[in-house]
Order: sequence, then structure tokens, then C-alpha cells
Amino acid sequence: MKEINDIIAENLKLFRKQNGYSLEYLSVLTEVSKTMLGQIERKESIPSITTLWKIANGLKVSFAELTQDNEEFVKKITIHDIQPLTSSEDKYSIYPYFKFDIAKKFESHMVIIEPGGTVNGEPRGSSANEYITVFDGTLTLVLGDERVVVKKDESIKFNGNLFHKYLNEHDLTLRLNMIIHY
Repeated sequence: MKEINDIIAENLKLFRKQNGYSLEYLSVLTEVSKTMLGQIERKESIPSITTLWKIANGLKVSFAELTQDNEEFVKKITIHDIQPLTSSEDKYSIYPYFKFDIAKKFESHMVIIEPGGTVNGEPRGSSANEYITVFDGTLTLVLGDERVVVKKDESIKFNGNLFHKYLNEHDLTLRLNMIIHY
């Protein structure tokens, strides 16, 4: 298991470089001296909690992202790793690839709807938005009284607070990706 100062050093360097920040520019953003930032990256200094908060805020990352092992940032999931939510009556399967993340305020699912199938969507709150991309088949999306057709390789975004339904009114299986942001 890695030491916390090693994890912080690696993450600081990673996030700084991802943003294209020099140590000098990051020093301005964080109000932490360039010397101290360099020492942290080189594992020569262990930062205080206050310094870590300043760095996280300056980089616009969570405290947890700055202090947790980088290996946790990469998570590969296959369809075989997931227990789908299914309804044989309504002819659908929902694969929750990424369950709700309270820090990021989103969740992501693959949805498969057989011909003639229906998924009823519940209103999700006034700040929720749904992002749908159709990969196979054709989606008929019912938003209140409106019907919108979304075809293969098309996407749609809508307010998740609306009453809505996902319908497959065609002969081909429908496969889509659903991201819900709260």
C-alpha cells in the first residue's frame, strides 16, 4: 500500500500537468508557495490539511481525489460484472454501469429495450438532466404530451423532472446509454 504523501505527490503532479499549470501558476491559484508545491511533488514535504484544502480548491478537485490512490480513478466494468435490472413484462434490461456518485452527482446506465418494450421514467427532481445516446435501434421518448424520435447515433438531453417514457416501437432491439446528472 502506498504512503499518503506518495499518493498526494503523484496526484498533485497529475492534476497540475492535466491542466497545463506551471508550479508558479498553481502557486497563484492555491496561495501555496511554489517552493512548497515543488517539495510536495518531489515527496520532500508532507503538507498540512489546510495546505491540501488550498491545493484541492485551486485545482478544482475534491479533497478525496487529491488524497486517494490514483488506481481508484480507473475502473473498468464489463457487462458480466453487473447485475441488470430487468422486466420481462415490459421487455427491458437496465445495466447500472456507474451507480449514483454523490460527489459527482451523476449515474450512468446502458438500457436495452426489446421490440414493444417500455421503460417508465420517474421525475428525478428539478435540477436533474438526462442525457441519452442511441447506439442501436430507434427510441420513441415521451416527454409529457410530446413524442420525440431519437435514432441510432443521435443524442438528446432533457429535464429529468418531466414525466417520461422510453418506448421501442420498432422491430429491432434498442440499446442506449443514459446519463443522469443531478
